[in-house]
Amino acid sequence: MDSRAAVATAEGLAASFAELAVVLRGGGETSGAWDADPLRRRADIALETLAEVARSEAKMAALKVHAAAYYAEAAQTLAGPAESPQEHRGQEMAVVAEVACVLTVSERTASALLAESHELTSNLPLTLAALQAGSMSWQHARVMVDETANLDRPAAAALEAHFLDRDAPNPARGCPAGELVASRFRHKARTWRERHHPVSIEKRHARGMADRRLEYRPDRDGMAWLSAYLPADTAAGIWERTTTVARALQGPDEPRPLSQLRADVAATWLLSNNIACLLYTSPSPRDRSRSRMP
Repeated sequence: MDSRAAVATAEGLAASFAELAVVLRGGGETSGAWDADPLRRRADIALETLAEVARSEAKMAALKVHAAAYYAEAAQTLAGPAESPQEHRGQEMAVVAEVACVLTVSERTASALLAESHELTSNLPLTLAALQAGSMSWQHARVMVDETANLDRPAAAALEAHFLDRDAPNPARGCPAGELVASRFRHKARTWRERHHPVSIEKRHARGMADRRLEYRPDRDGMAWLSAYLPADTAAGIWERTTTVARALQGPDEPRPLSQLRADVAATWLLSNNIACLLYTSPSPRDRSRSRMP
């Protein structure tokens, strides 16, 4: 997509947004049965506007993908061949920093966008076409990128064609991919991927084992997220054991819900391996009266 096409696309979307805003505010033509129930008319227009905005957001996402991929390619050409791995890494970091600055996002988010844009423009033409047409959301496109990761070209093309090409040998049945909830589409895509993956599950599991890790992410209000990427049986065992102990701690004098108990059990095990301090003792009436004394 050249710059003139990008500008034309952006201008067309802006005009569509302006027209939708006028209609939603009560403008536009009215006729027939619509006049008999103006509230119903405005409600239907609101739903139609939401649908059109969703399609426009998908088209804007496709435009962003083209722009990001084009910038990365142009920046690489302008920088010239790197003479060392360190210089190559520096060039990549500079591209990420520029995109992050323009979009006002973190460098991690910008790096993910550049990687997804490269994958869509290079290896997933049907997905990019659906995104440009507004028939698939950005969330769906990211699912396709995720589920085709680590697949060779033929396998990735087969997965994409199964869901997006009605002329494929064995197309997906039922609701089109873009009309599924993104999480449901991910489940279906992952199921198909597991059944048709050219590499055995043993080899893929061994490769996944090499990526196991523990991650920490600060959050607001003095809180943080702690997550672990583990083998499925290990993670399931931790979850089941934590849940069992948390349920055992529940009782009439325990005010914490199960979700909080799970978190407290896991934190206590990791920090002290002592479960005794998790037990909650309701204060006696004497203790409560003392707490109210000045």
